[in-house]
Amino acid sequence: MTITVQTMPLDSNGHRLSHGTTINVHARDADGTVVWHTGISEACTVCDTAPRLVAADGRVRAQDPCAYPDGFTTTITLDVPSGRIAVADDLRDAFPRDRRDVADYNTLLGQAQATLAMADLGCAYGAIDDTCPGLYRTGQDRYVIATPAYDASDNPTLPDTDRLATIVTDLWAYSVADADLWMARGGRIDRIGRSVTLVDIPPGRYEFTLHTGERAFPWDTVDEATLVYADIKRVTR
Repeated sequence: MTITVQTMPLDSNGHRLSHGTTINVHARDADGTVVWHTGISEACTVCDTAPRLVAADGRVRAQDPCAYPDGFTTTITLDVPSGRIAVADDLRDAFPRDRRDVADYNTLLGQAQATLAMADLGCAYGAIDDTCPGLYRTGQDRYVIATPAYDASDNPTLPDTDRLATIVTDLWAYSVADADLWMARGGRIDRIGRSVTLVDIPPGRYEFTLHTGERAFPWDTVDEATLVYADIKRVTR
């Protein structure tokens, strides 16, 4: 084993290991395998795996590519037979999910798995940022969960008249469920009008397409353009 401290260029092979392009190599085996390093995360923040890193020819390369180079666009369906939804950041009082045998929630894979697990319980859920977005109507049977930008006159890019609910993101997420199901599963009705908003929509099945798991999701444009976290449309009546 060679023990040195050397900053080397990093070829992450599609993994998201660092915001930079270098790695600090402290120790490596005879075959070049890096066994001690700093300056990057241990595991990919997309796929939650720790790739084997090998130093050769003056650079370090991850040997296996990220399994999800584009991240995740996660689509689920939500049945709303009552014609009323509960909208909040956190509905885990009624929809507690099993956290065993899943990826780290702080990775895109872990967040996609959480979305699918919550959908199985009857809750549309998505990880977002701390931006207090809204649920907006964009057309007949179409909605978005989004954060608008504001122009020089402080006018939002999404009209306030189209906003059906505001989501206060104490938990950095949105949660939407059929209101009757939420209450039947033990949802706290004292939260209504405070941290939970009830919204009337046409009964039916709704498709939620979550974009925040996409590798190219434009987080840094939140002050410049409307940031759409999820598209929603009614697919059956």
